[in-house]
Amino acid sequence: MMNYTRSLFNCVTQKFIQQRKIKIFNNHRNYSGSAILGIETSCDDTGCAIVSHDGKLLSESLHSQNLMHLRNGGIIPDVAQDLHKKYIEPTVNDTLQKAKLTMQDISAIAVTLRPGLALSLVVGMKYAKYLSRLHKKPIIPIHHMEAHALAARMHHNISFPFLVSLISGGHCLLAVAQDVNHFQLLGQSMDIAPGEVFDKVARRMKLRNIAEYSKICGGQAIELAASKATNPHVFKLPLARAEYRDCNFNFNGLKTSVIYQLHRKEQDHNIVADKLILEVNDLCAALLMAVSRHLVHRTQRAMEFCEQNNLIPKDNKQLVVSGGVACNNYIFNALTYLCGESDYKIYRPLPKLCTDNGVMIAWNGLEKWRRSIDITTDISKLDIQAASPLGESLINEVVNAKIPTKLMKIKI
Repeated sequence: MMNYTRSLFNCVTQKFIQQRKIKIFNNHRNYSGSAILGIETSCDDTGCAIVSHDGKLLSESLHSQNLMHLRNGGIIPDVAQDLHKKYIEPTVNDTLQKAKLTMQDISAIAVTLRPGLALSLVVGMKYAKYLSRLHKKPIIPIHHMEAHALAARMHHNISFPFLVSLISGGHCLLAVAQDVNHFQLLGQSMDIAPGEVFDKVARRMKLRNIAEYSKICGGQAIELAASKATNPHVFKLPLARAEYRDCNFNFNGLKTSVIYQLHRKEQDHNIVADKLILEVNDLCAALLMAVSRHLVHRTQRAMEFCEQNNLIPKDNKQLVVSGGVACNNYIFNALTYLCGESDYKIYRPLPKLCTDNGVMIAWNGLEKWRRSIDITTDISKLDIQAASPLGESLINEVVNAKIPTKLMKIKI
C-alpha cells in the first residue's frame, strides 16, 4: 500500500512539475521579440551579440582591451573595469544598430555572471539589469565556461552528450556535456592555465621586443615563433603529472622548467638587457610540444573513463575543444591526431568564437530559451560569482578509477 501511495504521489508531483514548466515556458513566450541579446564582460573584452530565435547571428560587436593590457604587462582589474564601463553602452548600441533592431525586438538578455574577474562581471550584470528594468525584458544568467563548451553547436551538428576540453588563459578542464545545463567535470588545472603559461613565458622571453610579436598575445607569439624552430628537441621538458592517474592538469612546473632553460641559455650567451637568446624559436616549440603532450595525455584518460562508465555512447564519440588556446593549431592538431586514433570526431568553434565574445553568450542564452531554463524576471536575486566550478564533479571518481594510459606519440 505504501509503495502504491508513493508511486501515486510521484506521478502527481511529476504532472504538476510538467504543467508548471509548460506554464513558465508559455509565460516567457509572451515576451515580445524574436532574438536574444548577449553581453560578455567576464575578463578584458566587452562583447555583445544578437542571435535570432532560429539560431542566426544577426550582429556582433567587441571592444578589445588587448593592447592596453599588453602595455601594462598583464590585466589590471581596475583598468579592465573602467574600460568596460566606458564601452559597454556604445558596444550594445552598436550591436543593435548593426542588426537594425531595437530592444523591443529582443526576447531576453543573456549575460555572463560567472566565473571571471569580479570587477568586470559586475559591469555586465548592472548594465543587463538596467536594460531589463527599462525595457521589461527577462534575464538569462550565463556560466562563462558552459558558453564556451556549447559555442561549437552554433555551426556544427553536435548532439549531447560529448566530451569537452576547455583551454584558455584562465581555465583548463575536461568535462562531459550531458545537456545544456548538465556538465560532469572530469579534470581541471591544479594551478595555472596554459594560456597564462604562454603569456608569462612570452613576456620573460622578451618576445614583445620583436616587431611582429609586439601587438599579439603571448600564446600567438609562442605559436608563431615555434613555427620557425629548427631543433626543438635540444630542450628536454618533462611530461607533467605523468605519475598521477587522473585527468587533472599541472602547468606551473612546466613554466618553471622553461624559465630555467631560458635562464641557462642567457648565461651561456651572456644575454643582457632586451636581447633574446638565439634558440628562442626552439624553446617556444619545445614548450608548445610539452603543453600538447600534457593535454593529449589527460584527454586520452578522459576518453577511457567515459568509455568505462558509459558516459558517451560508442556511436557518438565527440570532442569539442574551445577557449582561447583552442585557436592554437598545433595543439588542436595534436588533439585531432588523438581523436583519429580513438575513433572520436573533433570540433572547435570558429576562431573568433574561441576567445571571449558576446556571440557565445547570446547562443547559450538561446539554447536556454529553447528549453525554458534559467529565464528570470526577478533580477534582484541575480548576482555575480567570481569563482564557480563547472557542473557536477566526477574528479574523485576518475582518481579512484586509476586508469593507466600509454602515452601516445603525437605525429603531426
